[in-house]
Amino acid sequence: LDLPLQHASDRVLKSMRRQITQLETQDLIDYIRETIPSITLRTTFLVGFPGETEADFDELMRFVQKNRFDRLGVFQYSHEEGTSAFALKDDIPTEIKNERTNRLMELQREISLEKNRHKLNRVERVLIDRKEGEFYYGRTEGDSPEVDNEVIMSATKYARIGDFADVKIIDALDYDLIGELI
Repeated sequence: LDLPLQHASDRVLKSMRRQITQLETQDLIDYIRETIPSITLRTTFLVGFPGETEADFDELMRFVQKNRFDRLGVFQYSHEEGTSAFALKDDIPTEIKNERTNRLMELQREISLEKNRHKLNRVERVLIDRKEGEFYYGRTEGDSPEVDNEVIMSATKYARIGDFADVKIIDALDYDLIGELI
């Protein structure tokens, strides 16, 4: 499930005109996870929105640490005509946007690796997307093509592109899994 949350600081959310608070967002996430425990949650956040303080960003980091999203992307604010934020001064320097992006993605890298390690020795149903050289590349039900984790498998057994296969996970990387076809 993709939840385009954008931020976690109530102050920034209000400035973005998101019409939701962090508490309401947290309640929604908790409800979703209680209702469907096996769900994969993905989201995107925006850093460097006009007026975003270090305290706002720290609040976002704590929110991500607490919620441990399965997939997470980060975008940097860019001043674009025709948006409601265009009237705001783009006051966050590029260096700070870059630094915040890197910090948030480093946190997510750690979360992703931890979640991938929990899949070790499990059998996952994998959609085979392609074969390159001696390897097949596929994805689990929680992964979108071209943007999410892949499962990399040795092509020692035959698999047909477009079919599902049972794959035992034998290694975990930051954003990918290594598996063997069963």
